[in-house]
Amino acid sequence: QKPPTPTITQTPTPTLKQTVHGLKFVFSPDKTPPQRVLWLLAFFACLGLLFTWSWNRIIYLMSYPAFTKIKMVWAHNMSFPAVTFCNQNLFRVSRLTKADLYHIGYWMDLMHQNHTVMEGSLSILRDNHKHILLKLLDFHGYTLPPHYHVNTTEMTGRLGHQLEDMLLGCRFQGENCTHQNLTTIYTRYGKCYTFNSGLDGNPLLTTLKGGTGNGLEIMLDIQQDEYLPVWGETDETSYEAGIKVQIHHQEEPPFIDQLGFGVAPGFQTFVSCQQQLLQYLPPPWGDCKSTPIDSEFFTTYSITACRIDCETRYLVENCNCRMVHMPGTSTVCTPEQYKDCADPALDFLVEKDSDYCVCETPCNMTRYGKELSMVKIPSKASAKYLAKKFNRTEQYIGDNLLVLDIFFEALNYEKIEQKKAYEIAGLLGDIGGQMGLFIGASVLTILEIFDYLYEVKIRRSPFFNYLKVFLNTLIKKMKGTRNHHSITLNQFNFRDINLSS
Repeated sequence: QKPPTPTITQTPTPTLKQTVHGLKFVFSPDKTPPQRVLWLLAFFACLGLLFTWSWNRIIYLMSYPAFTKIKMVWAHNMSFPAVTFCNQNLFRVSRLTKADLYHIGYWMDLMHQNHTVMEGSLSILRDNHKHILLKLLDFHGYTLPPHYHVNTTEMTGRLGHQLEDMLLGCRFQGENCTHQNLTTIYTRYGKCYTFNSGLDGNPLLTTLKGGTGNGLEIMLDIQQDEYLPVWGETDETSYEAGIKVQIHHQEEPPFIDQLGFGVAPGFQTFVSCQQQLLQYLPPPWGDCKSTPIDSEFFTTYSITACRIDCETRYLVENCNCRMVHMPGTSTVCTPEQYKDCADPALDFLVEKDSDYCVCETPCNMTRYGKELSMVKIPSKASAKYLAKKFNRTEQYIGDNLLVLDIFFEALNYEKIEQKKAYEIAGLLGDIGGQMGLFIGASVLTILEIFDYLYEVKIRRSPFFNYLKVFLNTLIKKMKGTRNHHSITLNQFNFRDINLSS
């Protein structure tokens, strides 16, 4: 007997029973038409407020806001910074030779380019009783030694102030230190020295306490008698007496001509430091540089490393040489090249050209805040003792001695972080809160709406009903042929499906 033909039954119309406040009253048959219109208007008004506020939050998120968080962190011990210092005088007058003056005279505005001495410079030397220089400046019939080649690096190192002559005393945390604890480095001031550089395999020094006496204390003789007379204005001319000091991190090269502070003779200068760790956000929240430095000279990015790298490339491109303090293997500029090209080019780059060297702020950097105070040295009570100790006159001690005392104010550091002020989690929380406030909805409410649309649009569609009947008929056919091993589509008659409602 032929089995009964399956028919499609009418699926009941699903009803909208949502948790959205007010929406159920719009479709409620118990409400009058005016009431339903009022509920509809109220619902759309709240929906408009929800969309307006949500769009405002999305725009705020796309502005990538950030805020700065500052906190104080205490530590059991702290790494002591690197301390670089340079004498304000570039060359010692007593070490100059006739060959040196022959080459650097034009550089120092002492001579013309044809090696004839300027009359104005001679009159200044005569007034200052610089008879040794006057003799050296007599180039009548002078010829350079055979095979002589000017070496600016060697000349700068030989004529600069030597640490063994300048350093009168050195103590770190109460223990003596010597010139072997300092590393020679070249800057635009010439030959300089760095304490606790971390170079040459020396371990970084740490401090366990804050306050004076728990850091570095050095006594220096600036040797004013060795200062070159000022007979003109050049980039190497110094009107000051003393030293230039920069306190910096070991991974950051010194940039002492622009970032250093001066220490005067005749005073003991106390420098109270506080370490600051700064963390900035990369774009689009901030403008720091998060990518590695693209340099053949430095491995760690810093503003000073970027500046030195850029200045080096600029001089090599424009003068075909580099200054003594600049890294690399390019030819070092001769004194004549310093005068004619290197000094003017670097001055132009530093003072006027703001487009060539654009150095971004690193995302992580260490700075040292400083507070300076000074007391007079020597006192009237100690002047004679110091003069006898160093075999100098009291006048010499007052004009040349200085003491530099660098220490941490306390064993803590300041951490300054730039943080994201608004993220995706905050956006979702704000939108969810506004959905609950304006329309009483949540994520589950949205799922309910999708479920309703599924019931109305998909389950009541002809294709869905056809597919359901097809599967039911296929199952019954399979039951009728359960004694067979398989069933094929040829055994199925599509005409058996009745799509009448």
